Amino acid sequence: MSDDIAYNKVFDLMPGQPAEVAPGVRALVANNPGPFTFKGTVSYIVGRGKVAIVDPGPDDAAHIASLLDAVHGETVTDIFVTHTHRDHSPAVPAIKAATGARVYAEGPHRPARPLHIGETNRLDASADMDFRPDITLADGAVVAGDGWTFEAIATPGHTANHMAYALKESDLIFSGDHVMAWSTSIVAPPDGAMSDYLTSLEKLARRSESLYLPGHGGPVREAPNFVRAYIRHRQGREESILRRLAKGAADIPTLVRAIYIGIDSRLVGAAALSVLAHLEDLVARGVVVTDGAPSIGGIYRLTDAPLPAA
Repeated sequence: MSDDIAYNKVFDLMPGQPAEVAPGVRALVANNPGPFTFKGTVSYIVGRGKVAIVDPGPDDAAHIASLLDAVHGETVTDIFVTHTHRDHSPAVPAIKAATGARVYAEGPHRPARPLHIGETNRLDASADMDFRPDITLADGAVVAGDGWTFEAIATPGHTANHMAYALKESDLIFSGDHVMAWSTSIVAPPDGAMSDYLTSLEKLARRSESLYLPGHGGPVREAPNFVRAYIRHRQGREESILRRLAKGAADIPTLVRAIYIGIDSRLVGAAALSVLAHLEDLVARGVVVTDGAPSIGGIYRLTDAPLPAA
């Protein structure tokens, strides 16, 4: 199965310069580019006069100042957070202190599953462990403001607490890091879970909104078709893992070399965690086996493969 995602890496928004990207929605990008953040984290301002902010972004003084300058003369009533990685939520305290806005999210950061014995949360450094929303939102919750209405869409997978938000007036979804136009999302255990991620993709694919505004990069257009391509991409990754395991047992570095040809060296670690996420799902479904709990250092084989000779 080929990777047929029609990526769009065109993104010309400059840090500190807000721009209207959809009716009633302004975007402002932080100056934190990188292999995982693309050109930077995008914060969104929704409405005019009395506004909401989606993902205030990193704890970066310049971005916080630009965001507050962009809403100068307006009242920020509400802040919505898609998830609690350090490039999305740490600016919340500063924006809340300056505006008095209410903060909404699915909940604090947490791993997608209990940690195994001897395992540490490798992504602690990327998680905003201090974040606490004023109001926790359940799937389907609706929050209305002055000229805008948000529907909360629980989309766990990238993180356990990932939440997307549908803007009912504009028929669009703020998709956070769950679906992005420039790249696939990283699913890295124990922070994320592949089974949850695929279920969340299927959930979005059944919705009608045609435009997504993601946490990095430009808009996702023809979104339901794009999400279905995301799903096919993940199915293709799974098939690649199974094809390699059909040749014999393998560890994760071997699988990464077989699957990710020509990968940027900065992304090898993330690729290994993505493969682990797939393997956790395959083990849970009984397709693949390993000794003990699935781990980054484990050896994996197909369930019906013969055991290695003693």
